[in-house]
Amino acid sequence: MHRYPGRLFGVAAVHLHRPMEAVRELRHAVEDLGFKALRMIPWLWNLPPNDRLYYPLYAACIELGIPFCTQVGQTGPLMPSEPGRPVPYLDQVALDFPELKIVAGHIGFPWTNEMIGLAMKHHNVYIDTSAWLPSYYPPELLQFMKSFGRNRVLFGSNFPHLPWDRTAGQARELDLPEPIRKRFLHDNAISVFGL
Repeated sequence: MHRYPGRLFGVAAVHLHRPMEAVRELRHAVEDLGFKALRMIPWLWNLPPNDRLYYPLYAACIELGIPFCTQVGQTGPLMPSEPGRPVPYLDQVALDFPELKIVAGHIGFPWTNEMIGLAMKHHNVYIDTSAWLPSYYPPELLQFMKSFGRNRVLFGSNFPHLPWDRTAGQARELDLPEPIRKRFLHDNAISVFGL
């Protein structure tokens, strides 16, 4: 991060089962190290994001002015996918914390329509496309990006899992009007992460 100021930013991860230690670690990461978000993966803890152990971290994210990033949809590893289901879990978090910016990664497959519905329902919910090659984006997601979701979808590559040049190249080739492509590839992330 220090070698490339303004280009690379850290995202914090903390130990969910130690809530106060987790809040202190998050504050250190943001205030002292300049990290820009918190990322917690529900399947890793086998706890959906509306579990009480997350809630002190959500309050801290709001106070620190950073988004909460999570994974939605089925898991890649052989772990339960249910904690990554958008409805009802992430829906409840957005209802309980309307000030919390929520970035849901991996488009929510096979519940992509649930994820789109959440982003339409809640002003604070965003979708990121990490772990998906753009050539495989569902038509519903592309339509959302061209309409109500023009400010709600952020490009993500999940590098090194997916090669950067292939993912970014396919994203540039999507049938999107130029203003929407610019929002998807750049502007939405600048806004959500406060860069």
